[in-house]
Amino acid sequence: MNVPESWRDVLRNEISQPYFADLSEFVLRERKAFTVFPSEREVFTALQLTSPHDVRVVIVGQDPYHGAGQAHGLSFSVQHGTRIPPSLRNIYAELHSDLDIPLPSHGNLEAWAQQGVLLLNSTLTVREGEAGSHAGHGWETFTDAIISYLGSSQEHIVFILWGAHAGKKTSLIGQHHTVITSVHPSPLSAHRGFFGSRPFSQVNRALLDHNQSEINWRLESE
Repeated sequence: MNVPESWRDVLRNEISQPYFADLSEFVLRERKAFTVFPSEREVFTALQLTSPHDVRVVIVGQDPYHGAGQAHGLSFSVQHGTRIPPSLRNIYAELHSDLDIPLPSHGNLEAWAQQGVLLLNSTLTVREGEAGSHAGHGWETFTDAIISYLGSSQEHIVFILWGAHAGKKTSLIGQHHTVITSVHPSPLSAHRGFFGSRPFSQVNRALLDHNQSEINWRLESE
């Protein structure tokens, strides 16, 4: 698995660890035996679109979508032409409520990534139709290393941690950063504190407070 060049120096130690070789072998075996998402070339889309020195915001997800045509390497995002999943619909509803931004017509979040929003799942691959099937094989160690690196960065970063799984990453993040937490936007939990949490205006306020430019959260139509 080829980590994007802009991240290789940062992650050199991780890539050289035995666990990463084992993880690569595991994913290769899985691809031979099953359908695995996202495609091999899209596993590191989040890192390809947002280089280390460009990161201003991190949104931590858990698992790639496990249905055909959905996952493309960005947390919560889906490919163009794919139905918007329920959690992302709730994110859009809160975006509209928070900043009065029109509800997007698609679920592709690449425009956010290109502005320095790292859309990082904890696990970067999944077997078709089996949520969590690639958890516990090394991806969490790898993505925790990314969060730790950014969490120790001197440059201010805003971390969005939705749900209990993402919330555990708080210990990896230095106190000089901004951490925004709430329940997960899933339909199972969104009504318990996600709706009304106004994360997008919180992000922009924190960026401005640190003399950084705001994120344009508006997504243009396809």
